[in-house]
Amino acid sequence: MTAKAARDRAAEFLLRRHYLRWPEALPWLIAVGCFFVFPDRMTFGSQLLIMIMFALSLDLILGYAGIVTLGHAAFFGLGAYTVALASIKLGWTEPISGVFFGGAVAGLVGIVVGWFILRYRGLTLLMLTIAFAAMLQEGGNIRSDFTGGYDGLPGLTFDPLLGHFQYDLYGHTNYWYALAALAVVFFVVRRIVYSPFGQALTGIRENVRRMHSIGSPVHRRLVTVYAISAAIAGMAGALFTQTNAYVTLTVFDFDASAKVMVMLILGGTGRLYGAFLGAAVYMIFEDKLSKMSPTFWQFGIGLLLVLAVMFARRGLLGVGDTIRRKLAGRRAP
Repeated sequence: MTAKAARDRAAEFLLRRHYLRWPEALPWLIAVGCFFVFPDRMTFGSQLLIMIMFALSLDLILGYAGIVTLGHAAFFGLGAYTVALASIKLGWTEPISGVFFGGAVAGLVGIVVGWFILRYRGLTLLMLTIAFAAMLQEGGNIRSDFTGGYDGLPGLTFDPLLGHFQYDLYGHTNYWYALAALAVVFFVVRRIVYSPFGQALTGIRENVRRMHSIGSPVHRRLVTVYAISAAIAGMAGALFTQTNAYVTLTVFDFDASAKVMVMLILGGTGRLYGAFLGAAVYMIFEDKLSKMSPTFWQFGIGLLLVLAVMFARRGLLGVGDTIRRKLAGRRAP
C-alpha cells in the first residue's frame, strides 16, 4: 500500500467513524423495553438514567481528555441545588428550563475552577478537585439556613412536564423525562468526541508535550471540555432534584464522586457506552446486595471492582472486544 493510499484510507476512516451503527440502538431499545417489562420499577430506572448521564460527563474529561478527578460531585451538587433554590426563592418551577439553568450554572463554575486547577496535573490536580467539592459541601453546611444543611430541602414542587404530563407515583413520567434528557446529552457528547476538538483531546491525553510542541492551545481546550463536562453533571444533578423532589448536602459527598468513578471503571473509560454498562451493573448490584445485606453490601461492590481491575482492565466493554477479536481470529483461517 502506498503512502497516499494509506492516507486516503485513514481519512475515510475518520470521516465515517462518527456514523451511527445498528448496535448503538441496543441500549436505547433496552431502556424502552424496561418501561414495559418493569413498569413498577421506574423510580429506580430514572435514577439509573441520571447516573448514566453523570458517568457520561465524567467520561468526557477522564476517558477522552485524561483529566483525573475525584470531586466531580461538586458540579452534580451545584446543578441539584440550583434547581432547588430557584424553585424556592424565585418560584422557577418549569422543569426543562430548570435543567438547562442548573447545567449553565455548573458550567460557568467549571470555567472558573478549571482555569485555575487545570494548570496542574497528577496528584496535585486530584487533590484540588477533592478540596473544591469539600469546600462547597462545608460552605453549604455553614449556610444551613439557606441550603437546609444535611436535613436538605424536601417537598419541592415542579410544574407538569411540558405543561401536560403529571408526575405519577410510579415515576413513569420521570423515566421518560430522564431518558429523553440522556438521549440529547449523549448525542451531543458523541458529536464532541468524534469532532476535531475531540481528536485534539485524545492527543492531549496521549501526549500532552507533543500537543504543546505543535502549538495546540492545550489549556484552553482542557478548560472548555471541563466546563462542558461540568454542565452535563449539573444537568444530571438538576434532574436528580426534580425526580426526587428533594435535595441534601450528600450530593456533594466524596462517596458520590467515587461512586461515579467506579461505574466508569467497570464499564470502560473512553468508550461512551461504558457509562451505560458500568452504571447499570453498579446500580443493579447495589440494589440487590443492599437488600441481601443492608450492613455489608459494600463488600460485594468492592469485590466486583477488584475483579474488574484484575481481569478486565479496559472495563466490561473491553472484555467484549477481546472475546470478539478472538472469535474473529478463529474464523479467519
